[in-house]
Amino acid sequence: MVTQMVETQTKSVEEILLEGAKRIGELAEKEAREAEINATISENVVNLIKETQISRIMLPKKYGGPQVDLRTFAKIVRTVSYHNVSAGWLTYLYPLHNILPAYLPEKGRDEIVNQGGLICDVFAAVGKAEKDGDGYRISGKWNFASGCLYSDWIGLGVEIQFPDSDKPEVCLPMLKASEVEIVKNWDTFGLRGSGSNQVIADNVYVPMERILRLTAADATGRPPEEDYDKDYPLYHVPFYPAFYLGFPNMALGGAERLIEEFKKATENRVRLMDGVRESESPRSQRVIAEIMTQFHSAESLMDKYLTLLENYDKDGRKTSRAEFFAIRTQITKTCTDIAVRILLTLGGGALYKGGVIELMIRDILSVATHKTSLYEDSVAAYGQELFGFDSGVRG
Repeated sequence: MVTQMVETQTKSVEEILLEGAKRIGELAEKEAREAEINATISENVVNLIKETQISRIMLPKKYGGPQVDLRTFAKIVRTVSYHNVSAGWLTYLYPLHNILPAYLPEKGRDEIVNQGGLICDVFAAVGKAEKDGDGYRISGKWNFASGCLYSDWIGLGVEIQFPDSDKPEVCLPMLKASEVEIVKNWDTFGLRGSGSNQVIADNVYVPMERILRLTAADATGRPPEEDYDKDYPLYHVPFYPAFYLGFPNMALGGAERLIEEFKKATENRVRLMDGVRESESPRSQRVIAEIMTQFHSAESLMDKYLTLLENYDKDGRKTSRAEFFAIRTQITKTCTDIAVRILLTLGGGALYKGGVIELMIRDILSVATHKTSLYEDSVAAYGQELFGFDSGVRG
């Protein structure tokens, strides 16, 4: 009986969140043209991400959020992306980045989470950190800070040599957004609504309790203190493979929508060259069958990915980072192949700007360009590990 009640409660929370995700996606789709012009989703969409509590879904339960599991998180990202991939990008990254304080010392964690704002970050360790008393002064320029226009905190990648470490560590100092300059340089082919602008920090002081030691978090999978919440699901999975799970789900959501749009565009279409209705033609019948089976294979790989994450501790942490990387990028590559096939099959009619098909194709291709989605890098690394070499990838 207790188990049934818990399951019912979990399902109810999931349904509420998925309804919220659909509302976010539908609003972002309605405002898609405006987001293309402004190179960011609107404050309306961001406010809905907050209102639905989706921005808080991955926080530890002590902070009052629903603390959903990874599968529910993946469904939410995919649901939004079905309507608008840029909105799916930020519906993924805002709750994801809001977990970062979970790996900070308690003082820093409480300060940031209790402030209640959104967080963005750039992991690339391209900045500089200089020791100053009990903290560090951070300087540098970082591109691709997705969602920075609506964020209260910004994590910026640097390398720091700590006294207790034999080599520099990749770290993510958490700066107040009011302490940095944002340069609106996001003018891209796809994912325009993500607002991934440049951030500049000039000698900004960050206390030690707000410096996330990414190398340590990845190695241990938990915060620095000994007394921590053992039930928090993200403390039992590899940091980066769990962190990156949203990218293939964005591609899946977009590809699912593209297939539906392709079917609608093809059913009553008649080619001038032969007068045959496309839905009756073996050409389009073959295409839709092939892209559907490709899509099913991508869905199955996503299920495999999530299962490996869920069982990571139970399986003795044996799944390699390169395997996670290769599975994830294969999903995105498959969705990209589907998008290109649809474009080439529909022809010139799919080229007009502003349509769902054109926008989805651009955004899926753009997801595939993210450094965590680069297929050639992933299979090279996985091949190395299959032959017993260390690929050095983080997941």
